[in-house]
Amino acid sequence: MTGNGTHDARRIREALGHVVIDADAHHVEISVAFADFVRDHGGGALLADPAVRALGLTDSAGEQVPALDQRRRRHISARPVWWTPADTLDYASVTMPALYHERLGEAGIDFAVVYPSRGLTLLSLENEDTRVGLARLYNEYVAEIYAPYRDRLSPVAVIPAHTPAEGIAALEHATSVGLRAALMPSFVWRPIPAFADAPPQYRSRLQRIDNFGLDSEYDYDPFWAKAVELDVPLSCHTSGFTLPGHFTPSNYSYAAGHFAAVGEGTAKSLFLGGVTTRFPGLRIALLEGGVAVGVRVYGDLVSRFEKRGRAGLDRLDPTHLDAAELHRLAGRYAPGLTRYAPEQLVPGTSAPDGQVDDFAASGVTSVAEIRDAFCRNFFWGCEGDDPLVGLAWDGRVNPLGATLPAMMGSDLGHWDVPSFTLPLVEAYELVEDGILTPAQFEEFVCTNAVRYYAGAGSSFFAGTAVAADVERIQSATWERTA
Repeated sequence: MTGNGTHDARRIREALGHVVIDADAHHVEISVAFADFVRDHGGGALLADPAVRALGLTDSAGEQVPALDQRRRRHISARPVWWTPADTLDYASVTMPALYHERLGEAGIDFAVVYPSRGLTLLSLENEDTRVGLARLYNEYVAEIYAPYRDRLSPVAVIPAHTPAEGIAALEHATSVGLRAALMPSFVWRPIPAFADAPPQYRSRLQRIDNFGLDSEYDYDPFWAKAVELDVPLSCHTSGFTLPGHFTPSNYSYAAGHFAAVGEGTAKSLFLGGVTTRFPGLRIALLEGGVAVGVRVYGDLVSRFEKRGRAGLDRLDPTHLDAAELHRLAGRYAPGLTRYAPEQLVPGTSAPDGQVDDFAASGVTSVAEIRDAFCRNFFWGCEGDDPLVGLAWDGRVNPLGATLPAMMGSDLGHWDVPSFTLPLVEAYELVEDGILTPAQFEEFVCTNAVRYYAGAGSSFFAGTAVAADVERIQSATWERTA
């Protein structure tokens, strides 16, 4: 991308005529400060967990990464070393909320939703007491340090969800300390029953992914209901470093696309499991993977529904085949097949457990209902320099001319953002290059974030610097849909 610098970001923002909402910025935690907060609030014992120390959450030493020979032996991923900005001012900005708040205007951003960085790893901790306890303290920590800056910066809660009850308790606590948005894991690793008796050293590698919807180990409906009741938008931002085919021990960049792969699995699980039908008010964001994967999944679902939905399946039912006619045709075109009885030429008709209709659990009965649920419940986090953002608005590609809600996430604080002031500049090149119209760009950097975080009329932005702008956006949306 070509632009950079404070002047360009300010100039772009001033010319827009609407606010810019960063849907996915990041806070980079100073580990020693968080560890001291944990100790000061009675959680010192939690820091003794070896997994916590290995993740670098207790001191300034950083994550304990095994050497390459050990990564190859155990087949574990290379890690994103040097993952924060090396510019002192930019690094200070994403670690110090006061400076973050002061400089946000330089980036052309009016309001930013701030996600964890090291805090992301808390959701995957295996020990329940450690996971739940540290997540709770983390939420209290960010609520406290961001309290004076909530007019422009909104920190996000981390919500462990190995069980629905665990998730519900975390949601209730997070809202009680004033956090208005929540980050849950994209999936949980579960034991595969057939390998439950395997030796412990192998059992951890013989697991399956539970995406909380289709074939989940638990009924998560109470958790979804609680999120809707509390009006908390849920986001998923788990890395795919542990997914087969999405990592290599020696090269971190081989993992490119891992967020998209994780987001795809979560969206399919929740949709095909019927979560989006049962909870139309649930808002789920799949962050950092980009909207292109959402476009593909939506198109795949529509195509498969037309072929494998209840109506399409009738065209595949082998009982409709005429065995006698097959035998006659074989006599003319493949005489060697006539030595078989006519019924042997027909494919098998077994349907284990009667499972035939892949869309039965989803609750949808038409392509229009797929569009409505998919484009209502799922929001897609996109980095500003992603040229595939335009696919979200491409009616030539999306069945029924659907528009998928894509949101700009700066990813401020991480390696892929060369400068604090660059994300909006890169995003605006989508307009300069003719990929998005100005109206579509407004949806990308503003309207869709309002739809996700505030819904039809919640108080997410109440008391913030953009509250009046959000109210106008919501009023306009109500008028268009009335």
